[in-house]
Parts: sequence; structure tokens; C-alpha cells
Amino acid sequence: MRAMFRRIVGGVLLVLAGACSSPPTRFYTLDSTAALGTAATAAARLTVSVGPVLIPALVDRPQMVFDAGANQVSVEEFNRWAAPLADQITRVTVDNLSRLLPQAELWPSTAAAAAKADVRVSIDVQAFRSTPGKSVLLDARWTVQRGKVMRSGRAQLNEASNGPGADGLAAAHSRALARLAEDIAQAIGGV
Repeated sequence: MRAMFRRIVGGVLLVLAGACSSPPTRFYTLDSTAALGTAATAAARLTVSVGPVLIPALVDRPQMVFDAGANQVSVEEFNRWAAPLADQITRVTVDNLSRLLPQAELWPSTAAAAAKADVRVSIDVQAFRSTPGKSVLLDARWTVQRGKVMRSGRAQLNEASNGPGADGLAAAHSRALARLAEDIAQAIGGV
């Protein structure tokens, strides 16, 4: 009787231990995907500071946020950004602009960098939406300023996801950021 009781208790504990385990946490990054180019030759000798990048409070968290229906989102505990999203958007924008404007000198904005830069770029992300298995939306206002000359614009970019999971959404956001960088590169060439 005692042996049977131990087996039952042991089996129950194993089942409970298995039920308490969680899936592994996956971490995602955004990548620069802009094509190499020689766009905006007027930007050839410019120094460009990128930032600040503002993002909506809804997505300003380590967890990825997915659209889950009308007026509903899902905060994905086990799908996380590897670094703060605003930092990743800044880094990817610098990388994309470096590819599009290979002769310009670009860096993320700091107070010192912005003071020395010929051109300052700021980005205000209005929406950074992810719909699993479907698409992403990047809605961003941007400003390019050189001295007193300023150009601004707004990009509302949809990109299809290449798959049902978070990896497809991260890749789609990367492609949307490359398209945003193309708009900004054209503006830099025009100021």
C-alpha cells in the first residue's frame, strides 16, 4: 500500500512539474535590409545624426505586442525584443541610411553628435503593429533638418509577414524600416 501511494504521489508530482514548465523565451532583432545605393549624391560629405526615435507606449516594452482582434492586443511573454525597440529602430535606421548613402557619415544621436551633425533626423513612430500570419504596419512621421532648412514626411508602410510566427513579423518590420529609410535618404539629398 505504501509503495503504491509513493508511486501515485511521484506520478502526480511529475505531471505537475511538466505542467509548470513554460516554453522557451525567444528573442528577436530588427535587421537592416536596405539595398546598397548611391542615392542623394548631395549627401556625400554630410554627417548625419539619427534620433531621437519615439515609439508608442503600447510597444515600448521587452515583449512583442500582437494585434489579437478589434480593440485587443496580445502581449507575448515568450516572444521578446533582444534590445529596447527604440534603440533597435535607431540602429537599423542608421545602418539602412549608411547603405543608401554610402559616402555620408551616420551615427545614432547623442547631444554631442547632434551638435556636430550637418543633418539631424528625428522619427516619431505613430504605430508599430504586428498581425500574426498576416502583416505589419509601420506608421512614422520623420523630420530631416539641416540648419534652418527642414523637410518632414509621413510613411504608412504595410509589409506582409513571411510566416505565422514572430520571426516573420520581425522580418516584415525590418523591411518596412528599410522603406522608411529610403524616404529619409531622399529628403537628406534634398536639404
